[in-house]
Amino acid sequence: MFRQIIVNTPVWVWALLAFLIYRGMRAAVGQETKLKTIFIIPAIMLVLSLQGIATTFGMERTAAASWLLCMIAGTGLAWHLFRGDGIAVYPERGIIFQQGSWTPLMLMMGIFFTKYVVGVMLALDPSHKQQVLFASVVCASYGLFNGIFIGRVLRIVTMYRHKQMGMALPA
Repeated sequence: MFRQIIVNTPVWVWALLAFLIYRGMRAAVGQETKLKTIFIIPAIMLVLSLQGIATTFGMERTAAASWLLCMIAGTGLAWHLFRGDGIAVYPERGIIFQQGSWTPLMLMMGIFFTKYVVGVMLALDPSHKQQVLFASVVCASYGLFNGIFIGRVLRIVTMYRHKQMGMALPA
């Protein structure tokens, strides 16, 4: 059965996985980036999550509420836990230096494999689509992953803006 699942997975899924691994490996190495580029991967992950929710469950209230609540919780969690020690901002050049981190790779893989496993489970038993607990757990997972990305980006943008205005960086 495992072989059938792998063989029947569309080629574009493997291409997406390769792209995400590539981006995650790049994030593991310290690098300078422009401010606007820190939005790319979180935006892609947000689109993948929302697309996964919409196509799997529709925007049914329980699914949307689970996603939203966990996205807010993940954003708050990332905001408070992300210290920014590995970030240096240079607004005069429009650049941010980010110390390497494996967190983006883990988050991208979390969203990718959640989406993949849900797809496989629904292919094997489409009735999961109607189960409120299943929908809530899946959407909550997407929301938490998205929230962590968003909280981290918001923290970096805040650091950037504070430095740009000559203010002390937030604690």
